[in-house]
Amino acid sequence: MTQKNPAADRSPSYLADEHGLRTWLLTTDHKRIAILYLIGVTAFFFLGSLAAGLVRIELVTPEGDLLSPDGYNRTFTLHGVVMVWFFLIPSIPAVFGNFLIPIMIGAKDMAFPKLNLFSWYLLVGGGLFTLYSLLAGGVDTGWTFYTPLSTMFSNGHVVAVILGVFIVGFSSILTGLNIIVTIHTLRAPGMTWFRMPLFCWSLYATSVILVLATPVLAITLLLVAAEYLFGIGVFDPNLGGDPLLFQHLFWFYSHPAVYIMILPAMGVMSELITAAAHKRIFGYSFVAYSSLAIAVIGFMVWGHHMFVAGQSMYASMVFSLLSFLVAIPSAIKVYNWTATLYKSNLTIDAHFLYALTFIGLFVIGGVTGLFLALLAADVHVHDTYFVVAHFHYIMVGAAVAGFFGALHFWWPKMTGRMYSQLWGKIAAVMIFCGFNLTFFPQFLLGYLGMPRRYHSYPEDFQFLHVLSSAGAGVLAVGYIMPFCYLLWSLRYGPLADDDPWDAAGLEWRTSSPPPQYNFVETPIVDFEAYDYPPEATHGRS
Repeated sequence: MTQKNPAADRSPSYLADEHGLRTWLLTTDHKRIAILYLIGVTAFFFLGSLAAGLVRIELVTPEGDLLSPDGYNRTFTLHGVVMVWFFLIPSIPAVFGNFLIPIMIGAKDMAFPKLNLFSWYLLVGGGLFTLYSLLAGGVDTGWTFYTPLSTMFSNGHVVAVILGVFIVGFSSILTGLNIIVTIHTLRAPGMTWFRMPLFCWSLYATSVILVLATPVLAITLLLVAAEYLFGIGVFDPNLGGDPLLFQHLFWFYSHPAVYIMILPAMGVMSELITAAAHKRIFGYSFVAYSSLAIAVIGFMVWGHHMFVAGQSMYASMVFSLLSFLVAIPSAIKVYNWTATLYKSNLTIDAHFLYALTFIGLFVIGGVTGLFLALLAADVHVHDTYFVVAHFHYIMVGAAVAGFFGALHFWWPKMTGRMYSQLWGKIAAVMIFCGFNLTFFPQFLLGYLGMPRRYHSYPEDFQFLHVLSSAGAGVLAVGYIMPFCYLLWSLRYGPLADDDPWDAAGLEWRTSSPPPQYNFVETPIVDFEAYDYPPEATHGRS
């Protein structure tokens, strides 16, 4: 169905072009940098997961018998900091954005190749520095660094961890800037905005948030460090500061950061669903504009984190309304994905199961988010396990499903090898079941009044905690399985075709894996996005 670039088959792939560790560490090829990012975020993912495992083991029994109270605080802080800033935020934009955006728009590379490599070094350097700080003594504040706990009462390495996150913030800004400039300036002839894949639209919207919101976090963390070290009164009431100011500044970044994590996964879903259905996505322009709408409205909802923190009732009502509004573009996406599947010639591959996982978990996470946006409900479930469950349904259930879906979908393109579909499907089902067993009981715990961040708890809650920890075990096995069979495929997997899924898009019109500059000749785009023939049957005309 797809027209290939015949000359690409005769060019050495980006993997075979140069050899040696030095060529990888000094490369400016966006595809190699994407692989470096993949190795980095995978390592951070497993470290953050290990900390989560310790937390779940601790909570099997009501008494604190594995970790001390202080050790427990430091463990869940390690989990939060690593997972949010070193895995979720860079995972899809830095790995798949780097690898795919130039190929999808017909460019030879990113706009700033050297800056691209530098941003990877910033992530690794900031990550290692933060890890050293977290492991050497840790931080007991939680990943939010709330004042006055972080500035007056914390006995951990607060400033060092803040400095590490500060460094990583620059990596995010540079990645976002690179994506924006690349999409604006390097599109192939004929690649108009409305011929771009929706993955590019979602990464563009994500990059706008990265560039505009991350500096606010950076300045906020510097102010926390300044207050901690020099006693400058910014957030401390005793010095004339206001702790509520910290919450406003922190969540002004951190709620848009939720969309930094989920918007790229939404872009992945558009690609997976069209490829599985073998038809153009329903309502292309609506899905494209909804990404921009989420990015814009996402900047205006931060106050719903402070309904019980002393914020005025009038401000809370405005933030509540805006929080309901941001659900509309998300609902448009879900509706359009579902409509795309209607009367389609569906092919059920492993990556499609991850797409279904995403949609199911995202809808549950989104609807429960509306509960938290409702003033009357939030008063009762604020700071309970209900919030933990909602957050993880979006961030872990949906965002990580998007990451794994992208990994399974583009793995043949990135490596030139196929993996076992059977094991891929088994892993997807295990992740779905394990995740729901882990986090759905936490909705019930929150409804019953179990506060989050508690080291020990009343025995009445034990049964639900045991269910949750058992689910975490299933989930851990589900996450480890792809790591095993994908590594196995690198050596033993069958060679991949240029277009193994019969999908549409420029990335499937070059070889697997692509040559160094993606295309031997700059492609001329004379077709619409998701150019599937009307008569396609399982993608074959």
